Amino acid sequence: MNQADYIIIGSGSAGSALAYRLSEDGKHSVLVLEYGGSDFGPFIQMPAALAWPMSMKRYNWGYLSEPEPHLNNRRITAPRGKVIGGSSSINGLVYVRGHAEDFNRWEALGAQGWAYADVLPYFKRMEHSHGGEAGWRGTGGPLHVRRGPVTNPLFHAFIKAGEQAGFPATEDYNGSKQEGFGLMEQTIHNGRRWSAANAYLRPALKRPNVSLLHCFARRIVIENGRAVGVEIERGGKIEVVRANREVIISASSFNSPKLLMLSGIGPAAHLKEMGIEVVADRPGVGANLQDHMEFYFQQVSTKPVSLYSWLPWFWQGVAGAHWLLSKGGLGASNQFEACAFLRSAPGVKQPDIQYHFLPVAISYDGKAAAKSHGFQAHVGYNLSKSRGSVTLRSADPMADPVIRFNYMSHPEDWEKFRHCVRLTREIFGQQAFDQFRGSEIQPGAAVETDEQIDAFLREHLESAYHPCGSNKMGAASDPMAVVDPQCRVIGVEGLRVADSSIFPSLTYGNLNGPSIMTGEKAADHILGRDPLPRSNQEPWINPNWQTSDR
Repeated sequence: MNQADYIIIGSGSAGSALAYRLSEDGKHSVLVLEYGGSDFGPFIQMPAALAWPMSMKRYNWGYLSEPEPHLNNRRITAPRGKVIGGSSSINGLVYVRGHAEDFNRWEALGAQGWAYADVLPYFKRMEHSHGGEAGWRGTGGPLHVRRGPVTNPLFHAFIKAGEQAGFPATEDYNGSKQEGFGLMEQTIHNGRRWSAANAYLRPALKRPNVSLLHCFARRIVIENGRAVGVEIERGGKIEVVRANREVIISASSFNSPKLLMLSGIGPAAHLKEMGIEVVADRPGVGANLQDHMEFYFQQVSTKPVSLYSWLPWFWQGVAGAHWLLSKGGLGASNQFEACAFLRSAPGVKQPDIQYHFLPVAISYDGKAAAKSHGFQAHVGYNLSKSRGSVTLRSADPMADPVIRFNYMSHPEDWEKFRHCVRLTREIFGQQAFDQFRGSEIQPGAAVETDEQIDAFLREHLESAYHPCGSNKMGAASDPMAVVDPQCRVIGVEGLRVADSSIFPSLTYGNLNGPSIMTGEKAADHILGRDPLPRSNQEPWINPNWQTSDR
């Protein structure tokens, strides 16, 4: 286990996909390095238990941001998966490809060959879509994607309310038409979380040419300008595993830039300050950090139809037992079964506001917001211009990175999030909710003026846990690019990065899907294969986009 053709650091969304594709033809040996442990057990595998693994130190790196100056100096939780499957084993199991314009923006920012026409074939290759739009979705890939059972009447009320407010509906937001209200897709298969570990890593590990090594990656070993291996720690001993061909970092938007900097690749002044010898001066390493924020808009339900009845320990146990015996019942869904992708204003071409609807008023840690039935929407403006950074705390590889998101530092963010509050009130105020709508729990009916809404947002905005961009991909001539469009680290041979850290800009929606796609596409670049043929399919753009928000 001390050498392989390809060494992949991280078994998350991109890393697992890479392990599967790089080993597929049997010609190359692949070694996956993972610090976290097993993903076995109901906390991870039961979809409805999603709040548990994220709050457990055992499965989560447990990072916190530095105090955020625009959010009352709160330190915002920044979870990343420390387990087989990485963050795909602790996420909310929501599947969103992103909007076509997101990937066209990537190409405009220098990621040549990553436009929508280029990446759509990879999304199709990775998917096994159950009930998606024919011709736009894959049906033979490792990643199973499905809709929930949608039995709760509140889901139907939410979708109906959107139509009553004048917004379009969409049959498949991952198909030709993202914009509108519709059913949310989940990475769930046979009642279990369908993480990157279940979809990609386990099948890969059955091959004789793939191994998994539990260890802590300390730094990349670079000799004469070429990455030749990884310095690791296991069982209290430091050793080196060697790569015959390449080292690929897939360690997250926090740990990938951290590893590069510990290896001497990053902003020269910062590395010198940390006492690290500079191998390649790349000022973009750790810069350009982006994330999605959201708040919970919560309402009392006057009818006992929400999941509130299932919150007491006894009933949670009943649901858990049902799932353990049959992989069915409430435990087999993440409960995010309805959603919306909306545009915030006339003149905005692609959706920029995202809704996850939930038939209970609850916080991410599983605590009820009100002692009654309720419902809520997670609402976020998804195309923020705010940018943050990841830097080293010290030269000690075990030290947590310094994470500064700089959330809400762009004035447009405030304008858009105020609109989110008022728009949600308008949607929840539609006739479809008349039979269910009680009082507004949060923000509360008294929160009306810009100042009142801003005060609410400063205290209640949370991360949607979609960090990316901290090792951006771009043209080799771009001084702020870290990797080129083949995912090669600029200035070092034999080293690539392939995960959400290379996104030049944030995609619209949850990041698990685009991260897996990145691993799929990077594998073809690494193997020197021709990319999949470009698609000529044209996605739907709202014909009213210049004159209306709906």
